[in-house]
Amino acid sequence: MRYKVVKNASNILSDSDYLIKKPENYKNKWQALFNNNHPICLELGMGYGSFIIRMALENPNVNYIGLELDKNQTAKAIKNIANKKIPNLKIICADASNIIDYFGKEINTIYLTFSEPWPKKKDEKKRFTAIPYLKLYDRIFKKNKHIILKTDNKILFASSLENLSNYWYTFEKVSLDLHHDERNIKNVMTDFETQYFKEKRPIYYLEASFKD
Repeated sequence: MRYKVVKNASNILSDSDYLIKKPENYKNKWQALFNNNHPICLELGMGYGSFIIRMALENPNVNYIGLELDKNQTAKAIKNIANKKIPNLKIICADASNIIDYFGKEINTIYLTFSEPWPKKKDEKKRFTAIPYLKLYDRIFKKNKHIILKTDNKILFASSLENLSNYWYTFEKVSLDLHHDERNIKNVMTDFETQYFKEKRPIYYLEASFKD
């Protein structure tokens, strides 16, 4: 899926009430920003935001933060919110490798939905389930660790299973074909996923946790 350049992306970002311009100012203060004590879920690499927007709409008693590095995708996500009022949603346009600058131990769940797979061996440390990233997540999870991942990439999925297992996570759910899984796992589709579903690609899914 190609991402188009969004006209006036910078203006869209600067004018948005959903975008947190200086997320580092809210480290250890996110619940105060949301003005409640609800759980906080973070999606890394939200793309156009279809997943995080729908999750926030369907779960008003959960707070959601979508993080995306690319400003065009972030601007598109903000446009997709349109005139909706979603008080439990915030957006960050930043690099995921800097998350410890933005969050203390405040996050309950991390969603990794069709993240860049980085399939080449030399790039494996860039994957969001590589050990360096899992170590970063340790520093922002509130208490128990909880990761949900979806991908169409076998290499990313296999390495994720291996790394999470080696890092002592327990797998609560694993599916090699999410859309045809007999357990009817609750699922909110992303933009990528909608396209892949039409192409009849299998979607790999895992839910992993570590309880202290």
